[in-house]
Parts: sequence; structure tokens; C-alpha cells
Amino acid sequence: MTHRERFKKCVMREKTDRVVYDLCGCGQTLIDYPQTCIELADYLGITGVKQGDFPVDERILKRLDIDTRIVGGMPTPKTVHNRKKDNTFYDSYGIGYSLVGDHYEICYNPLKDCTIDEMMAYPMPDAFDINRNLIREWAEKAMFMHEKTNYAVIAVHPVLGVFELGCWMFGFDDYLYRLAGEAETVHAFSERVLEYQKKVIEIYYNALGKYICCTTSGDDFGTQNGPFMSVTMFDELIKPYFKQRIKYTKLYTDAFYQHHTCGSIYDFIPIMINCGVDILNPIQPGTYMMEPKLLKNSFGDKISFWGGVDTQHLLPKGSIEDITLAVANIISDMDGCGYILSPAHCIQWDVPAKNIATIYGITDHN
Repeated sequence: MTHRERFKKCVMREKTDRVVYDLCGCGQTLIDYPQTCIELADYLGITGVKQGDFPVDERILKRLDIDTRIVGGMPTPKTVHNRKKDNTFYDSYGIGYSLVGDHYEICYNPLKDCTIDEMMAYPMPDAFDINRNLIREWAEKAMFMHEKTNYAVIAVHPVLGVFELGCWMFGFDDYLYRLAGEAETVHAFSERVLEYQKKVIEIYYNALGKYICCTTSGDDFGTQNGPFMSVTMFDELIKPYFKQRIKYTKLYTDAFYQHHTCGSIYDFIPIMINCGVDILNPIQPGTYMMEPKLLKNSFGDKISFWGGVDTQHLLPKGSIEDITLAVANIISDMDGCGYILSPAHCIQWDVPAKNIATIYGITDHN
């Protein structure tokens, strides 16, 4: 069975020769630190790995027998907002970021406390200005991988989700308040975002769509203990735009649609299935009502799952025996439904190389 055949059969919940392996095949399973890639290569006996390799040296993926390969990105155009001031840089939406430790964190929300009229007048990115040369490069890479390899080609989502973008532009406290008390503003903002999403989607998937097995989207709807909002609020304020985005995407590609949301979102899964989500990423360990067996028993005949190996505690601190047992358990728990094995989120600096290799059954690098 080829990698691509294995992936497709898995998502269709058909029998495969083994579980599908993913690492660095989507934006939520990357190895975030170049040094970790180098250490993993050393552990596997691979030499000459460069820090600039993205997402990871191909020899590592082959050694681990990974089924997926990533392509594409988010082609956000430059706007009047792009600038750097002191230690803060501002993106195409005007969101400000400052370096905190090893990560950039949001420090400025351009729409905080704005009126609906101010929001409507605020300059948003224009899809006409996205880099078409970049789109062509991604399409050529996708075509090469589709025609010259048998890997499952996974496209990065080209646009941000309406909920997260709202939280980042207004600020979490401000936007959550508006979800509860200013539905008119939320709808008006989401309509503007959806209009941009559709234009980018048409350009992006017209170029890449026929070469990919799966595409992704990301919008975090949950916390560790439950979703950010009620089912009623999600159904009214998020679903209409989420569903239209997926429907519009599927006009331009036959690829499976994977959606990433962290947190406890059990009650939203039926809505996400109704919206057209084929694969849910991740199964986040330790969150309320997101246990693999529960998800399988509740939804395993309607949707597939991607992720589940704990990146918060198990991978940084667990032994080879701990990880081997955890992986065996989740594969067993998800048996009979579509399941793609991967870390629950991106690999951080504190995860030892041997623990990454152990996920994929390599416990003796010699």
C-alpha cells in the first residue's frame, strides 16, 4: 500500500496495512526549533542537516516512514499596516507582536474598543495583492509531489479563521464580549473576513487543488475545560461563515478537509461534521471530553481524527516506555475509525529527539 493510498483509505475509514504516520505534514505538527531537527537527525544517524531546511530534512521523514508531505502557505499581502516599531512588528492586519522568550506574542489589537463603523472603515488585506509567483511555486511543488511521489500531499490553509482573527484584532476579552452582546458587529466583521477568504480560496485552490489529498484550516474554538462559547452562540455566529468557507473550498478541490482546533470542543463536533469537516485535528490529551474512546464511539463513523500524542507532558518528560505505551493505547482506542498518528501539536524545544522517533516505532537508532 502506498503512502497516499494508506492516507485516503484511512480517512474513508477503510482498512489499512498500518496506521498513517504524520510529522511536519501540516502546520500543527511541525518541529518548531531547527536545533531539534538537527538532534533528531543525529539520533537517526543522518548527517549534513541544515538549520534552514523547511519543514524538516526529507531524509528524516523517509527514515520515520512518514506518509504526509506539506505544501503551500498563507499568502497574506503587504498592506498599509506592515511595519516595525521598536521591538514590535505589525502584520498585514495591523496586529502587533513582541518577542517574549522564544516566541512572538500579540501585544496590540487594532480593533479593540472600536465602533462598528470604525471596524467597517478599517483597511483589510486585498486578495488582489497576494503574491501570484508564490502561488505558482507552491502549485509546482504540489504537482511534483503528486506526480513524482506517492505521499499524501497536504495543503496549508491560505487564510485565517473568523473566530481567531476576531480575537486577535479586537483582543480576546473584547471579542468574546461582542459575541455575547454585539452580534451585529460580529456578523459584519465575519462577512468582511469571508469575502477575503473566498477570493484567496479561489486563487489558491485553482492552482493547487487538483494535486492535493487534503487541505487544512485552523481556528481554535476550545479551552482545556470546554469551548469558548455555547453551542447556540457557535451555531449562530461562527457556523455560517465556517460552513461557507468549507463549501467554497470544495468547489475548487476534491481534497479532504481537515480542521484544527485546540481544546475541548466535543459539543461542536456534530456542527463541524455538518459544515463539511472530514478530519478533526487534534485529539488534545487532558482536555475535557476529548478522550479517544469517547470520540471514536460518538463520532468515529462520521469523521476521522488526526493527532493525539501529548506534547505538553508526555513528549517532553516521558520515557521511551511511556511513549510506546501511549502510542499503542491510542492506536488501539481508535481502531476501526480513521486515525492519523501524530503529535497533538507542534514539537517544542524541550522534546528529546529519541522521544520523537519513538512515536513512529524507532527506539533503537543503531
